Amino acid sequence: MITQANSSAVRTTYLSNTGDAKVSKATASSLQETSTSKTDKLKESINSGEYKVNVQSLSEKIADSLL
Repeated sequence: MITQANSSAVRTTYLSNTGDAKVSKATASSLQETSTSKTDKLKESINSGEYKVNVQSLSEKIADSLL
């Protein structure tokens, strides 16, 4: 599954490999803003106590990484 952030990263890589440096920098900047925005939202939800950990998903990922 390609998320919006992954899609932007792929686009940035493609553009940098094709020589479109100006567009690549703009796309990288956009990706950074998106990441910062998501990070800020996550920090806010943690600080407010609204962030909930999906224990089932977390435990499955930990188990998968150990195998």
